[in-house]
Amino acid sequence: MKFLRFLLYPFAIIYDVVTTFRNFFFDVGIFKQTSFKTPVIVVGNLSIGGTGKTPQIEYLIRLLKDQFKTSVLSRGYKRTTAGFIMLNAMHSAEDVGDEPLQYFKKFNKISVAVAADRVQGVTKLIAEKSPEVILLDDAYQHRKIKGSMYLLLTKYDTLFSDDFLLPTGNLRESGRGARRADVILVTKCPRNLTEVTKHKIIERLKKYNKRVFFTFISYNKETSGSKTILVDDLKNYAVLLITGIANPKPLLSFLIENKVNFKHLKFPDHHHFTNNEIAKIKEEYLGLHSSEKFILTTEKDYVRLESRLEELSFLGIQTSFLEDQEAFNSIIKNHIK
Repeated sequence: MKFLRFLLYPFAIIYDVVTTFRNFFFDVGIFKQTSFKTPVIVVGNLSIGGTGKTPQIEYLIRLLKDQFKTSVLSRGYKRTTAGFIMLNAMHSAEDVGDEPLQYFKKFNKISVAVAADRVQGVTKLIAEKSPEVILLDDAYQHRKIKGSMYLLLTKYDTLFSDDFLLPTGNLRESGRGARRADVILVTKCPRNLTEVTKHKIIERLKKYNKRVFFTFISYNKETSGSKTILVDDLKNYAVLLITGIANPKPLLSFLIENKVNFKHLKFPDHHHFTNNEIAKIKEEYLGLHSSEKFILTTEKDYVRLESRLEELSFLGIQTSFLEDQEAFNSIIKNHIK
């Protein structure tokens, strides 16, 4: 696979040229950008998937929702609908996408909408909900809208500075795009990240002249859904693990570290499960040879599966900061104020 991607290097060069000219035209005003008086915080990345945008959006929601009237706008990836939709209790993941539905179900005091046209989406959100801040999910490359702040996420073990453009690498645009960021968040770090390693990462990102923060993913202490089980007790169960996310490896490592006996069925990111696949999952579950068993999934997958599987639970996650959390919080709140 790596050799094949190397052979596609000429296409990556062409892709780099196209995206570079596109960004240049936006930077100099040839292509129009729309800005708003309402603060619009853009959360995104330079690479494809798996950097932890969803838990970072949720972190911002928790930080802001009690102090500011907060809205979230997402594209609604892989939804079966089109246009602008303001989420309500009747919507499904097929209607609006799994991540927006997760935000809507999980948090009160916020409004959530989906729109592929981000300018139209923000305009309608302001008209209908009058938010004091809008969180724009996965919109770093949506240059038609001019955010008031940009948070750039990059995964600890695959920094954008060490990557290359598609299709040879995993970058949606050149690392030069990091210059648009206000803050760089290095995500999914190990909790025991050393000062020496942090310094090396900061040095590799130094040329972009941005404030760098380090975050890690923490798992909830118990499952939610049909069964509430403490993580410490998961080893006493036979678990069928279902994932449809970009990178399930951290979850697999977490379960292995906690000595959980599980069988893993892996599906593509944002996967819409067919009836045959649901039947296969049920068959695999019935085949587990244990009286104590259940189906475990991620929170993102849960919103797509909860109405179709009875014995279904999920293990929630949150973004946490290794250090300087209050400094980050102050940057965000002061920007809004």
